[in-house]
Amino acid sequence: MPDREDCDLEELLSLGGVLHTRSALLGGRTTGAFLAETLLRVRDRGGINVPLVPNRVQLEYERRRGAKNIVLKARQLGITTWIAGQFFLKTITTPGTMTVQVAHTHDSAEAIFRIVHRFLDCLPARLRTGVLHTSRSSARQIVFPALDSEYRVESAGDRNAGRGSTIQNLHCSEVARWPGDPAETLAGLLAAMPVDGELVLESTPNGSAGCFYEEWTRAPGSPMVQHFFPWWWEPQYAAAAVAEASLTAAERLAMREHGLGLEQIGYRRTLQERFGERAAQEFAEDADTCFLSSGACVFDARALDGRLRALPESVAERLGGALLIWLPPLPGRKYLVAVDPAGGGSEGDFSAAQVLDMESGMQCAELQARLDTLELAQQAVALAREYNQALLAVERNNHGAGVLAYLQSVCAYTPLYRQDGREGWLTTSLSRPAMIGGLAAALVEQPEIFRSRRLLRECRSFVRLRNGKTGAQAGTHDDCVMAMALGLSVRRELMEGGTHRNASLH
Repeated sequence: MPDREDCDLEELLSLGGVLHTRSALLGGRTTGAFLAETLLRVRDRGGINVPLVPNRVQLEYERRRGAKNIVLKARQLGITTWIAGQFFLKTITTPGTMTVQVAHTHDSAEAIFRIVHRFLDCLPARLRTGVLHTSRSSARQIVFPALDSEYRVESAGDRNAGRGSTIQNLHCSEVARWPGDPAETLAGLLAAMPVDGELVLESTPNGSAGCFYEEWTRAPGSPMVQHFFPWWWEPQYAAAAVAEASLTAAERLAMREHGLGLEQIGYRRTLQERFGERAAQEFAEDADTCFLSSGACVFDARALDGRLRALPESVAERLGGALLIWLPPLPGRKYLVAVDPAGGGSEGDFSAAQVLDMESGMQCAELQARLDTLELAQQAVALAREYNQALLAVERNNHGAGVLAYLQSVCAYTPLYRQDGREGWLTTSLSRPAMIGGLAAALVEQPEIFRSRRLLRECRSFVRLRNGKTGAQAGTHDDCVMAMALGLSVRRELMEGGTHRNASLH
């Protein structure tokens, strides 16, 4: 392995294909990590240029790094610098490489470009003036003509960011804070990437809605590797040690679960005093509660956060994860399947179904998928039959009428909920607030009956809208919320008097 002064073009190019390879000769490090320490320089907190020696966060990212990555993190942990360094190395060791980093503001783009320029300026002189001489190194663009490679840093505010190029390496920084239509900007960038390109989406959290939040929630079960880094992974985040006798139950729990010391608890108190409720967002502690609702959340945030921390894992997943099961059916138990239909289609809204234990109200299973009316009817019937011929309650508004028609004709399923002599539940401007209120009360009074992470995440982004109504925040969904609200309402009607005077089983 060449040292810093002896490295030349031939040796650099020989390393391009093995940057991710670990070697015992390098102490188990990847070639890329070794080259970062050997070739690259960064400015430390004292303003001195030092080798890019990876910290704990950077080492862990490198250990789990894949071709597609999404990083949720606390502030100032060094991830942007590390990704810039690794992408810079790929650019100067692989001919024909286009690397693009996209920041959320022009100022942030300038800051990232200064990091990249420092990498270049601190390389050995014979590399900079030889094979790595540049034909252009301004306007956030560095071109290496001998390699036919290029490094760009752009702003998400530029709607043409990355257009017209094939991007081998793409780093999207602070995606949760991108202006305009982040989903459209990201889609344009992803369209410019080949199948084997390397992608990093990275951000601190910024509300339980929007492009980054959606990408994070979609990541499980996909090729995207999720990385979460809490604030205490940065050694600098410490303060004067607090007295052990002053520890609260929550602080003792944090120490026990995360190995925090009294100095870190002192820093945690400082964060809470300075940022209040936003401390969980600016200095993330877990991957659920850090996504604070940026609107006026309808549901009790503390109840949601508490339940999110204690959720059990599903015991089975079907339909590619669309159907989750926590409690399989038990002989002799009665169940309810509540269905919130949607139009279906690959770009349409989701349909959702919740399976509840009639006696306890416990959430047993959940379906969320884009299905047409016939498909939804068939899946709902399959669930109802599996759960002991469960009562099927379908919202009859809009697409629900078609679902109910298929249930009676094609599926020939008879245990259907009826309201005022008609099959199905009618959601109106009068019944909707009561439905949402019932769900809100259950979340506070009986949080243990809820088992779905995606349901509770939808609850986090279910807000009071400007028109005074309630609904999903822009860019999010409320299908699971409405199916659960419907199920709890129907169950309450049926349990209050055996069968409600305006509702029946058959």
